[in-house]
Amino acid sequence: MVDEATKRAVASIPFLKTKAGPRDSDAWVQRLKEEYTSLIKYVSNNKEADNDWFRLESNKEGTRWFGKCWYVHNLLKYEFDIEFDIPITYPTTAPEIALPELDGKTAKMYR
Repeated sequence: MVDEATKRAVASIPFLKTKAGPRDSDAWVQRLKEEYTSLIKYVSNNKEADNDWFRLESNKEGTRWFGKCWYVHNLLKYEFDIEFDIPITYPTTAPEIALPELDGKTAKMYR
């Protein structure tokens, strides 16, 4: 089901060991450090593979994330804002990622 390239890409990213959400104060700080470490490694792997496609940053608490993502099609670069909030029940509940510029412009939902 999963190809070798995907397995290699996932294996090169540090796994998250701490199961904590924003309500778990001290454990959340540890989880956030793990999230940042994995994200930094993922971005550096993408840059090495010339596959850079997003920039993210978060608020001080790590509960609100925002940035830019882009897609190149027919030599045109399309850039979009991206944002999401970490749910209080994270990591059990996945965040809902939004592209606000595309919201309501097509039949597809971009949330």
